[in-house]
Amino acid sequence: MTPQQLLFYCRAGFEQDLSAELTDKSAALGWAGYPLAISDSGYVRFVVMDDAPANLLHRQLPLEGLIFARQSLVALDPLEDLSREDRLTPIIDQVVESGWSFESVWQETPDTNDAKTLAGLTRALERPLISQLKKRGALRRKAGGRRLHAFWTAGDCVQLAMSFPGNRSEHPGGILRLRSPRDAPSRSTLKLEEAWHTFIPKEEWGERLNETMQAADLGAAPGGWTYQLVKQGMHVYAIDNGPMDSSLMRTGQVDHHKEDAFSWKPVQRLDWLVCDIVDKPARVTALMAHWLTRHWCREAIFNLKLPMKKRWPELEGCLRQLDTALTQSQLRAEIRCRHLYHDRDEVTAYVRLLD
Repeated sequence: MTPQQLLFYCRAGFEQDLSAELTDKSAALGWAGYPLAISDSGYVRFVVMDDAPANLLHRQLPLEGLIFARQSLVALDPLEDLSREDRLTPIIDQVVESGWSFESVWQETPDTNDAKTLAGLTRALERPLISQLKKRGALRRKAGGRRLHAFWTAGDCVQLAMSFPGNRSEHPGGILRLRSPRDAPSRSTLKLEEAWHTFIPKEEWGERLNETMQAADLGAAPGGWTYQLVKQGMHVYAIDNGPMDSSLMRTGQVDHHKEDAFSWKPVQRLDWLVCDIVDKPARVTALMAHWLTRHWCREAIFNLKLPMKKRWPELEGCLRQLDTALTQSQLRAEIRCRHLYHDRDEVTAYVRLLD
């Protein structure tokens, strides 16, 4: 049995955006295929054509290079109209027929309100599913780190899929859940914290996020992102005409400049630039390019607010605009972009200058 589908999780409402991204990027790699998407479902299936094995495309389309996908899996055909009396037998049979074995199994559902009703079912099936997989030799200690995902979209419908180390999210549902700090000025603080977890390896935090550094926060008020920078020990230039949180100002680590974020300039090169301004994505991208091409910062994290329609074309244009600006300035850079769990109608971009 050769898998010919890929399964991707996403935020509900962004299925068409993920579909457009997958279609463009797979075509650029020379693959023929098409997406299957249901609005507000929280997932997209991508069918590979010409009888080509989907796991080959999976390797060429790494999760970290995708923007709107939370999880990336190689999938078997969905099992539908399962009997209430025996859901397990078709699942076990399909796994055995696939010829694959796994070291672990996760049962998951879309990140939607409707799917929450399936929690009781997945709990009830957990132990017998694991037991049967072990008995049939499909679940064992050494299986190359492969994980089996049972993705339930209804009580009688599940799609079995597999993930591989190094090309998957290690969080259930592809969601990194963080606890909001009680003393943070706003919940937006979680967007920057999640961005660091996403873009910076944890073992490098001590080197790249520390008390020797200086940062600028454009559009800082009331200080949700400044809070994270201060928490890492940095000195922060908070640029915003609005008021900053008083407890942040008492730390002595924040200089508040009541100026326009689009015109303020640093007096020296900074380690970090962060920006969460509500403006047109192309204008924010141009501002980021201005900072980076002038070497005003070494690393940058910024949000791009997306339009209601044609979000993927708008975003692709912004990233191309940024890449062109850096290339013309003969700068090598790492550029990444993700639709994070704590984002809404926006994405978070990251740039690190390598020169």
